[in-house]
This record gives sequence, C-alpha cells and structure tokens, in this order.
Amino acid sequence: MDSRAVLRELEALGTAQNRKVYARHGVGPEMYGVSYAHLGALKKKIKTDHALALELWASGNHDARLLALMIADPARISARELDAWVKALDNYVITEAFSRFAAQTPHARAKMEKWTRAKGEWVGEAGWSLLGALALNDPSLPDAYFQPYLQIIAADIHRRKNRTRYAMNNALIAIGVRNASLQKAALDVARAIGPVEVDHGETNCKTPDAVTYIRKTSAHRQKQGAGEKTKQAQRPPRHPAR
Repeated sequence: MDSRAVLRELEALGTAQNRKVYARHGVGPEMYGVSYAHLGALKKKIKTDHALALELWASGNHDARLLALMIADPARISARELDAWVKALDNYVITEAFSRFAAQTPHARAKMEKWTRAKGEWVGEAGWSLLGALALNDPSLPDAYFQPYLQIIAADIHRRKNRTRYAMNNALIAIGVRNASLQKAALDVARAIGPVEVDHGETNCKTPDAVTYIRKTSAHRQKQGAGEKTKQAQRPPRHPAR
C-alpha cells in the first residue's frame, strides 16, 4: 500500500465519537479518530514497512503517526530521524507510543540520556519513559547507572512540566521494582518527594503513588517466587534414563 491509499483508509475508518474521546486526551484536530482495533488490523495487514512509516509520519496526521510507529523498523530508524520525530510530539498519546518504539531502537540509551535533560514537556516525557523501559527491560545495566537519575527525580520532579513529571514518577517506579537494592533507594526518593501532582485534563486517569506501587509489585513478585520454589520442591525427582 502507498501512503495515499493508507490515509484514505484511515479517514474512512475514523469516527466522530473517537475524535471526541481522543480530543479529551489532548489530541489536536489533525486526526481521523481511528480505533486501536482498526489500527492493529492495519498493522497486521501491512506488517513492517519502514518507507511507508516515514511517509505516514510526514503527513502530520495523528492516526497516521500512530500507525507509522506500529509498522516502522526500529533497527532502521536513524538517530537524526528520532530527534526529528520527538520534536513533533504534541500530546501524551503519541508520546507514549513513540517512547515504546524508541525503546526498541539501538539509540534508546543515547536518546534517553539526551531527552531526560530537555526542558520541553513531550521530549522530557519521552526521555523519562525510555529510562523506565530500560529499567524494566535491560538487565545488563548496573545499579549505578540508575542512581544519578534517582537524584534528579528527587531534586527536580516538582519543577518539571506536567507530563514530564508523570513519566519521571513512572521511571521512579520502574527503577524501584528492578531489584531489592534499587527498591530501597527508590522508596527513599518516593517518600522524600511525596505525592506527584499531574493534571490529567478531562480524563479519569490517575497518577500512581510510587511507594504503594513499588511495595505491591515487589510483594507480588516475592509471592510468585515463593510459589515457584514450592512447585519445584513438590516435583518428583527425575531418574536418569537407563
């Protein structure tokens, strides 16, 4: 499919009700209002098509950009293209989708280190979302890698812009559930900063309490680990084949 055909299909799939809902979440007028179910079906149909993704992103349409992030090849995106894309972010819906994509690219660490220093709300959100993704998914990083970011969160979170604060709080949680050592450090920071205020606009979204979330997640993992050990202990020993 070429980009013009995809845009025509997206326009046909959009609904007024979806446009109304997405607008409440901060999406601007450049959208068709396509459901995620239809976007997922298009992704399945197109599969990976990096050239098409670049054209869809260039259209400036919100739905087209969401689809672009679904079909783009994270191994082929350049660092320069990521920097151009991040500057175009203008709402948290597209920023969250962009961050999930950027986390899969070979540039994730470098961009996180750059974007977490940004003053802009959406670039900052993308950077801190990447940090959270690294904390959850990259076991190669030592604890010391995350310590400076805990210090930044402790010192700056209440001075950062709205959605950047939200992403910083989520990154704090992600670091806190990484392992026992970082859990203690993250809990100390969470207690020190107290509640994180985020304006979620006309939605029912809420900001998770970091202390509560870290404790619950850690307790759940401990329970799962204990259950697995019990299952292993109850398994009959395997006898060597004769």
